[in-house]
Amino acid sequence: MDQGSGFCSSHVKKESWKSVLVLAYQSLGVVYGDLSSSPLYVYRNAFAQDIQHSETNEEIYGVFSFVFWTLTLIPLVKYVFIVLRADDNGEGGTFALYSLLCRHARVNLLPNCQLDDEELSEYKKNMISNPISSSFGSRVKSALEKHKVLQKFLLVLALIGACMVIGDGVLTPAISVFSAVSGLELSMSHRHHKYAEVPIACLVLIGLFWIQHFGTHRLGFLFAPIMVIWLFCISSIGLYNTLYWNPHIYQALSPYYMYKFLKKTQDGGWKSLGGILLCITGSEAMFADLGHFSQLSIQAAFTFVVYPALVLAYMGQAAYVSQHHFLSSDSKVGFYVSVPEKLRWPVIIIAVLAAVVGSQSIITGTFSIIKQCQALGCFPRVKIVHTSSKMHGQIYIPEINWILMFLCLAVTIGFRDTKHMGNASGLAVITVMLVTTCLMALVIVLCWHRSIYLAIGFVLFFGTIEALYFSASLIKFFEGAWFPVALSFIFFAIMYVWHYGTLKKYEFDFENKVSIDWLLSLSSNLGIVRLRGIGLIHTELVSGIPAIFSHFVTNLPAFHQVLVFLCVKSVPVPHVKPEERFLVGRIGPKEFQMYRCVVRNGYRDFHKDDLEFENDLICSIAEFIRTKGLKAYPGYDEDKMTVIGTPSIQIDETMIPNDLVGHDLDMPGPSALRKPREIQSPEAIEPRKRVTFVVPESPTIDKDAREELDDLEEAREAGTSYIVGHARVRVKQGSSLIKRVAINMGYDLLSRNCREMTYPLNVPHASSIQVGMRYHV
Repeated sequence: MDQGSGFCSSHVKKESWKSVLVLAYQSLGVVYGDLSSSPLYVYRNAFAQDIQHSETNEEIYGVFSFVFWTLTLIPLVKYVFIVLRADDNGEGGTFALYSLLCRHARVNLLPNCQLDDEELSEYKKNMISNPISSSFGSRVKSALEKHKVLQKFLLVLALIGACMVIGDGVLTPAISVFSAVSGLELSMSHRHHKYAEVPIACLVLIGLFWIQHFGTHRLGFLFAPIMVIWLFCISSIGLYNTLYWNPHIYQALSPYYMYKFLKKTQDGGWKSLGGILLCITGSEAMFADLGHFSQLSIQAAFTFVVYPALVLAYMGQAAYVSQHHFLSSDSKVGFYVSVPEKLRWPVIIIAVLAAVVGSQSIITGTFSIIKQCQALGCFPRVKIVHTSSKMHGQIYIPEINWILMFLCLAVTIGFRDTKHMGNASGLAVITVMLVTTCLMALVIVLCWHRSIYLAIGFVLFFGTIEALYFSASLIKFFEGAWFPVALSFIFFAIMYVWHYGTLKKYEFDFENKVSIDWLLSLSSNLGIVRLRGIGLIHTELVSGIPAIFSHFVTNLPAFHQVLVFLCVKSVPVPHVKPEERFLVGRIGPKEFQMYRCVVRNGYRDFHKDDLEFENDLICSIAEFIRTKGLKAYPGYDEDKMTVIGTPSIQIDETMIPNDLVGHDLDMPGPSALRKPREIQSPEAIEPRKRVTFVVPESPTIDKDAREELDDLEEAREAGTSYIVGHARVRVKQGSSLIKRVAINMGYDLLSRNCREMTYPLNVPHASSIQVGMRYHV
């Protein structure tokens, strides 16, 4: 971080102009699809009902002036030059801002946080070592850290933003595709158009959601060329209309025409702002998709390509309408009426393709926000498919995809016009922007360590503009704006109930965890039998013994030769480096052969398959045994853990694959074993074949460590079992009605219908042991 300016600069790396231009070109098809397709419906929605086009041209001049200055102040000034700098280690979006604040003010509500998490390099990146110089900033930080109410309010604010993004993911495909298809009304008779518009839009939407499982990396090569052609098309038509119909339309760039517009139209003009704000739909995508591109490439693409093309497009439409005063109905103040008749059919085809591209970007963004919410414990577990091995952000969530398709079809069939769709989409878009403005004010004070007056100025300037648009959208609540509110309420209830139930479940685990002394007292005198193999006890606890294990041992007095208490958790950073992923510690004396392993994932990391993860886990324990495991600690400290890198990155003389024993490894002696080597399976393996290992003869490993490694090898060859708790959470007697509804009905319903706890690990059923237990919270 640049301490002089207070702005994050570590991610603005020295990029060659070639790489910047390539990324900027690619961003046109991924980031700007939604924003670039907005000329299809902005003027039509602005003139839908509240204002009428007159011969004085004050209305069209005023609307164009509002569009120009809104495009300039919100996407260009706010997002391109300010918000894009508030990245979370290169990642953007509502939850990236929340994650950034969690680290700087320690307001994270994830229950299993550890002090070791703050030692992550990604955690510390962009953080200033000196304390906050502003006394007000320090008071804000201490207040957030002390009061749980403020922490919950911050979480609620982030969840509202996430819910509105999901709502936008439903509305944007519907309005974009429907507006593109509506161009048929000028090329078909009203009788035929009436019956063709909705079915064609529905077919396009079904096809759009059906191709999602292929992944954007297979379709991405088409996106950028389509958007380049579309932007060239609308800018060229706009420039032609401006020069041919009204070259003096540039006068409307003056803010004075906004004043004249509101003075003449008054209440109707204020209500029409709900349609005008649609010109900035998709602006949030510039920030949300920051992780896929560089800051400079997104800034360059918008400033030099998208922004000029959109201004020319809106200017051309305004110039055409200003010379055609007979266009009285809202259908005639649309985009296609300003397109020359000979070009209309090609433009319709390009517009439909551009609408599909724009919808694709918001659908992908919805998948990303769902994944982030799930990683931070705010959404039920769903199936996440990574469609690209190169781009971790390109994911596909089947359950969410089909829910979005169903809701899109319902919106298209139910509303049947862009007016109601526009009112709904406008409220969702402006709510997300208001949330971003509020979170940015905290980032300016807590993360950038700038003056409180700068934060207040940011909120007052941009917040006032957005509040004006928000009020104009909210007044149309019964004309379509109710839909994103209702949809967001449903998703917010799901997220908050899941988060609340998860916290209560963790609190029960924490309060009822078994002491280490109880575990150490287990011996053969009590009838405990140690079985061959490795037992992985999956738990949310990062310290102590979970109650589920005592319940298991009480009913079945036996456990495995090597016991590993495994905790897979998320931390409030986008990515965790492989060399910092594993935390390994010992439970009890060495001869008990019990370990604790905490696997830390960022909210944008993806999970490996079960075989690769299992190998990495066992190898990390072996590395711990060799390096740190035999050190004698003064007394026993269960919180004493060691950072072990992912073994595929950090492998030395600890182990080599058993499959390679006896082959030529180019290792003439023990010294060669000190070179890092990656554990690999043979190319042709059975579907469930395990990669075993042997301990090489090396003088660097002492005798005790070698014996422990031999035991680990023996257990590994015997097989691995996953012991997983299957808990049913119920409230205690005497709990309030709201708590009973939230836990007994809401959380219970969600937990029964979501993926299992071990789903991210892809644990095979043949290797899992489920232990049922009832939690009373």
